[in-house]
Amino acid sequence: MNKNSKIYIAGHHGMVGSAILRNLKSKGYANFVLRTIDELDLTRQADVEAFFEKERPEYVVDAAAKVGGIMANSIYRAQFIYENLTIQNNIIHSAWKYGVKKLLFLGSSCIYPKLAPQPIKEDSLLTGLLEPTNEPYAIAKITGIKMCESYYRQYGSDFISVMPTNLYGPNDNYNLETSHVLPALIRKFHLGKCMETNDWEGIRKDLDKRPIEGISGQANETDILNILNKYGISNPPSLNLWGTGSIYREFMHVDDMASACVFILQKVSSPQLYDEYKHTHINIGTGTDLTIKDVAMLIKKITGFRGNISWDVSKPDGTPKKLLDISLLSKLGFRYLFPLEEGINSVYKHYIDSL
Repeated sequence: MNKNSKIYIAGHHGMVGSAILRNLKSKGYANFVLRTIDELDLTRQADVEAFFEKERPEYVVDAAAKVGGIMANSIYRAQFIYENLTIQNNIIHSAWKYGVKKLLFLGSSCIYPKLAPQPIKEDSLLTGLLEPTNEPYAIAKITGIKMCESYYRQYGSDFISVMPTNLYGPNDNYNLETSHVLPALIRKFHLGKCMETNDWEGIRKDLDKRPIEGISGQANETDILNILNKYGISNPPSLNLWGTGSIYREFMHVDDMASACVFILQKVSSPQLYDEYKHTHINIGTGTDLTIKDVAMLIKKITGFRGNISWDVSKPDGTPKKLLDISLLSKLGFRYLFPLEEGINSVYKHYIDSL
């Protein structure tokens, strides 16, 4: 891949896609072909094929996906499996059909069995039952991984899949109905801090930026209190969080993940992986984890919230532990940079500045 290579990033407005785009630009790559969701509907096969036929990208990063946390995965199960299967099928097949030199497919650590041995190695794939709450999404992503592997085995296509751990960073999704755990916690603690200091201007600014179920900062105080209470943000200041808080999660700053993806694009190939490991996917993570309670306490410290925290044990926890084994990525030569507290500090500052 040289600096003039034509690169298509699907999902370049999302947290992952935008981070990869920033990283490539910082390294001097400038020949990008990009489309918004309004310009190219990735669920329409004919449109995707017409795009590839016209633009002929040499390198493709598939970071386009319908994503969300436990709540979203539980509610939108059909959409999660249909949209993700359709998007990735269209992109991967068109990439092969129109001679793409290399494709990087973004998966997720949720593709591994719920009770996989820890830390989870790449060869744990398809060795056990999935976590039920995100099974549709995981099945779609597993299909994408096996498509990339199959296109390599049948056609020799240099298609690689990467399995990032839980990510956070700029352009994250803070919608309390659909977000992942870390951005949801950041927003809840921020709103809790505003409640604690009677900062109604701060609460209204937050809701104007990101309304909750249609409730914006222009709503009356009673409606605002009711919607916040529904999502566990109460007055007197307290937070009620989902699950037991005892499960473990690994978190990685999205800029570290983007660096790993570009490293793989530049230095790793499907033949190299398959010849030695009999698979074409790679874990991306930090190799360390902590409990959700510990994450909550860290965010409480960073935001300055002093109120009470309780846990709604009637809500699902998800997989008990899913720490990725990153020995393959380390062996290939990649190292991550952001410690978790430093990363969350920078993300929270970015969140405040964006309001």
